[in-house]
Amino acid sequence: MQEHQEAMVKSLVAVAWADGRLDETESEVIDALAEAFELSAEDTASIREFAKEKRSLDEIPLTELSASDRRMLLQHATLLTHVDGEKSSEEVELLNELVEKLKIPKDEAKVLMEATDLRAKRIFAR
Repeated sequence: MQEHQEAMVKSLVAVAWADGRLDETESEVIDALAEAFELSAEDTASIREFAKEKRSLDEIPLTELSASDRRMLLQHATLLTHVDGEKSSEEVELLNELVEKLKIPKDEAKVLMEATDLRAKRIFAR
């Protein structure tokens, strides 16, 4: 697994745990991203093991992400907060922390998150 892939997937694990639980649907999204990255069975198992415990963004090597990866991560993270049907205050707080750690300008982050929120509402309303 490449470092930027690891950082992205592990960051989403931290986001999924923000509300204190890892929902089955959130696990499925993380598995889908591992599949999209074409991670090996060993790397996927490593991610699943990592996801068994509550994680924080402080554990993730976010410096390995390019500017476009950082924006993509923010969009994936925002989408993930909608998967379990409710966007908790803890998840919103973690997204704001993620914006700071990713060094994305607040105005740009707001636009990215609002667009992703709208997309998520369409996707998960089905």
